[in-house]
Amino acid sequence: MPLAEHLRELRNRLVKSVLAILAGTIVAAFFYDQLLDLLTGPWERAIDNLRDSGHPVKAELTFPGIAEPFTFALKISLVAGLVASSPVWLYQIWSFIVPALHRNERRWSLLFSAIAGPLFIVGFVTGYYVLPKGIELLISFTPEGVANLNSLSDYLSFVLRILLVFAVAFEIPLFVILLNGMGAVSAKQLAGARAWIIVGTFVFAAVATPSTDPITMLFLALPMTVLFLVAELVAFLVDRRRAKRDAEVGLVGVPDDEASEIRIERDVRDDMPSPLDDDDTGGSRPAP
Repeated sequence: MPLAEHLRELRNRLVKSVLAILAGTIVAAFFYDQLLDLLTGPWERAIDNLRDSGHPVKAELTFPGIAEPFTFALKISLVAGLVASSPVWLYQIWSFIVPALHRNERRWSLLFSAIAGPLFIVGFVTGYYVLPKGIELLISFTPEGVANLNSLSDYLSFVLRILLVFAVAFEIPLFVILLNGMGAVSAKQLAGARAWIIVGTFVFAAVATPSTDPITMLFLALPMTVLFLVAELVAFLVDRRRAKRDAEVGLVGVPDDEASEIRIERDVRDDMPSPLDDDDTGGSRPAP
């Protein structure tokens, strides 16, 4: 396909994606009240827990300006529209890229998508589940007699940041498996660095989560640790299969930059008698 055709196809797929997002945003606007309840649910649970524990707290979600309610409604509808229309625009991206992939690359990309999607959703839901604990701890530092007033736009950004941190963190073990599949990291290297990786995971969880409570950190660090151990097991199985394949073709001990079946076939052909070699009678062997 010439470059102009590629650009036309890209334009068409971008238009379809934008229309899908626009339609999803319009539909989400009709469910604004339900989306607002879903967004403010963790905040209300956190405040109720503080008050039930006897902590006097005055905290409210506010709109700081006259036009802020309208702007916030557009923002939350757009976020919901992006999520709702994700199957459409993800399919458009996939359809534009897949013709350039080989069959093996398509299979690996489909496997990656099948695993990455559920992991992203699990991380997103986990972040939403632990969000009230983080809010409760942060609000508890408010001194008595001081009101904690938060803009709904700032609160939305805070919630999305927490959820995205959890969702992306759950994808890290998948990238470890991809690096192993490309030969960049071996299972032996992962096993040797296991202790440091686990410590780094807990440090990442402590830094990535804006709340300082250990519960939120553990809810992020423990699943990441388990997923890393699963990734290490998968890497071990992949390395064992790769070693078995190399043994069958005689590539054991051959450096990666020299491991080529073409080189082996050439070596086999070099060992075969040449058509120009003399035969047993002293004459020249005819070419086949």
